[in-house]
Amino acid sequence: MAGRINDDDVKAVRDAVPIDAVVSEYLQLRNAGGGNLKGLCPFHDEKSPSFQVSPGKGLFHCFGCQEGGDTIAFVMKIDHLSFSETVERLAAKAGITLRYEEGGYNPSHQRGERIRLIEAHQAAAEFYVRALESPEAEIGRKFLAERGFDQDAATHFRVGYSPAGWDHLTRYLRGKGFSDKELITSGLSQDGRRGPIDRFRGRLMWPISDTAGDIVGFGARKLRDDDNGPKYLNTPETPIYKKSQVLYGIDLAKKDIAKASRAVVVEGYTDVMACHLAGVTTAIATCGTAFGNDHIKILRRLLMDNGSARVIFTFDGDSAGQKAALRAFEDDQKFAAETYIAIAPEGMDPCDLRLAKGDDAVRDLVEPRTPLFEFALRQIVGRYDLETPAGRGAALDEAAAVVAKIKTTSVQREVAVQLAGFVGILDQEFVVRRVAQLARWARDKGGDGGGPQGSRGGPRAPRGGAPQPAAPAPGFSGPALNLRSPAHRTERELLKLALQKPALVSPAFDAYGVDEFTAPPYAAVRRCIEEAGGAEQGLADNREYLVAVMDAAPDNTVRSLVTELAVEVFMSRTIDETYAGVQLVQVRLRAVDRRINDVQGSLTRLGSNVAPHELAAAQNEVWVLQQYAQSLRAHGAAAL
Repeated sequence: MAGRINDDDVKAVRDAVPIDAVVSEYLQLRNAGGGNLKGLCPFHDEKSPSFQVSPGKGLFHCFGCQEGGDTIAFVMKIDHLSFSETVERLAAKAGITLRYEEGGYNPSHQRGERIRLIEAHQAAAEFYVRALESPEAEIGRKFLAERGFDQDAATHFRVGYSPAGWDHLTRYLRGKGFSDKELITSGLSQDGRRGPIDRFRGRLMWPISDTAGDIVGFGARKLRDDDNGPKYLNTPETPIYKKSQVLYGIDLAKKDIAKASRAVVVEGYTDVMACHLAGVTTAIATCGTAFGNDHIKILRRLLMDNGSARVIFTFDGDSAGQKAALRAFEDDQKFAAETYIAIAPEGMDPCDLRLAKGDDAVRDLVEPRTPLFEFALRQIVGRYDLETPAGRGAALDEAAAVVAKIKTTSVQREVAVQLAGFVGILDQEFVVRRVAQLARWARDKGGDGGGPQGSRGGPRAPRGGAPQPAAPAPGFSGPALNLRSPAHRTERELLKLALQKPALVSPAFDAYGVDEFTAPPYAAVRRCIEEAGGAEQGLADNREYLVAVMDAAPDNTVRSLVTELAVEVFMSRTIDETYAGVQLVQVRLRAVDRRINDVQGSLTRLGSNVAPHELAAAQNEVWVLQQYAQSLRAHGAAAL
């Protein structure tokens, strides 16, 4: 049984690994003001960034889908890891040795499945790299050399070789402490007649990494004629490898993709190598599958979908390449980035082009580009005889249905006008109306049909203020949260102060009761702060204090609201003792006024039925409360 990780070690890991550094491995972050960073949320689709990271507090929060938490929570969510697996992974990144409080420390048994599988792949990659130097691997080195790749190139891309024997890798990994079950689960080995044998044998090997840089699979290229397997053989689907969710070269290209706001999609491993060596360091490739939705999500998070973002596809000029381009166009509208296609002369792929014409030709390939929609429409129209009315009509029917999928009305109209030219129809407005009609029919039948201002983007921040909070999640009762309600706005600001700048409201805040917060979600957060020891705990170590508040949350809904309030910007630009005092006074003053109204209302309802001593006590309470309210209005925070 795995031991529990020492609490001090968990804290050390949380403090040692900056959350912005971890999140930046998965998406591009930009300045959001107030010390925060923003990006497109990796947990839901959105057009504008509502995902915020607070490096100072070590927290993230998405104002669109309400996911939030610290570095550990982020990695657990995005990589589907357990708590212990995540801490172990981050500890390895930070160089921290973990202590286990039950049963001692036994790495081979106490590390989670994902960690073990990644370690097996890392060991396999090192084994394959060394094997490429063996005499047997001469055929692999020759293959690389014939395609213009020297030893330095092989080293840079960690290309290796899998020996032709049945179980060389399997025996090596067993010696490293990996079990047969782990080897089968990883996809590195497969069941044989007498036990596990190597899945890859006698092939050139490319390691496939995820966005974080962990090796999760391999691509293997056939080298010998007597190999009856496919030309390329990839790792099968495993707990850590999903071919629709990986892009070869993304670990090498992600920083340049984010920096240049450009991605070049090629078709193979050698094409990625050729592009990078030629200076096109934003090249990536799919791994044995068509470019699809999950690949788009990966690129969108890196590109941020800004106005200058570009995605360039370099499919082969043959019929298969044309089909791939048309498939890509089907998903084109999921990019805010502009998409293009680049086809080399004579249909050469980037690897062949580099061999034939050099690095400059590869760089030039991705410069003069044809918009993907234009290429796709020309491919469709080209299948018909445009010299006849029937041919033009059939071409228009098929192509117009494609144009109708474009969600932005202005772009849809512009492309429809170009389609009229492709087909040879002089009446451009007829084509525009036809496309618009097909778009309406699609919407009426239940297609999304929505424009770019759909509901997926999450709440947007009003100028100079914080994002409009959503209505309370199911499970809360009471009035809806509305920033236009002065009570709710002030309660929200006070809780943000208590979480983000506790020194400005402590110790006064800790004397406030839960009932002084009228919105049930805010009352729940106030209770969490109380159970964490109060805002005063944040004076010594704000990060640990926030973790304690999150740990006190009764469910994920309240925990999400804690992270939201902990990273949200304030309503004012100047956050000081004066501003904090105003929030403290307003919340307390409204609580006092509510109490006065409650007591007076009770007296009115009871009328003459109230006992004399109860009436005197109630009148005295009202008088005291009125004096306190008057003092708060006159002296502000000094009267608290």
